[in-house]
Formats: sequence, C-alpha cells, structure tokens
Amino acid sequence: MPVYEYECSGCKKVFEVQQRIADAPLSVCPGCGGEVRKLISMSSFQLKGGGWYNDGYSGCASGKTAAGSGTASADSGGASCPSGGGCCNCPAAT
Repeated sequence: MPVYEYECSGCKKVFEVQQRIADAPLSVCPGCGGEVRKLISMSSFQLKGGGWYNDGYSGCASGKTAAGSGTASADSGGASCPSGGGCCNCPAAT
C-alpha cells in the first residue's frame, strides 16, 4: 500500500498514513481534529551511478555508443547493434 504524507493546519504536525489508492484522502487530523492537506513528497525512486543514462540514452552530444566507448563491440556484454551501438544512430530513435 502507498504511504501518503499529510500536514495539519491546526497543530502543524506532519504525519504519514498508509492508504489504498482507492481510499479517500484524510480531511481531519487524528491528533487535534484540525483540517489536513495532502503533501507531495519526494519519490524514493532515484537513478544513480553510470547505468543506462550514461551508457547511450543521454543524447548524442558525447559521441559515445551504448557500450560507452565510441564503437560497438561484442565484448561489451551484449550483441553488436547494426547501427553502430548507440541510440544516436538508430533509425528507430527518430
């Protein structure tokens, strides 16, 4: 179940509630009975490190290919791409 964050306008308390997506949002603070509003929280999903973004999906400015080297090679862990290995040169990317 998703966790939603709320802030009370009365006591200024910020709290989290586990609710189903189909459940109605809370409107009353469980502590003081004041009106609450749902907050937009930062996602826990983050892309870090080299990964897919640095390996060819960040655009064509660097001139690198999917293998990260400038030319596709069979020893990069995957099959060689007929377009040269980078998404910049791929006909399907246009």
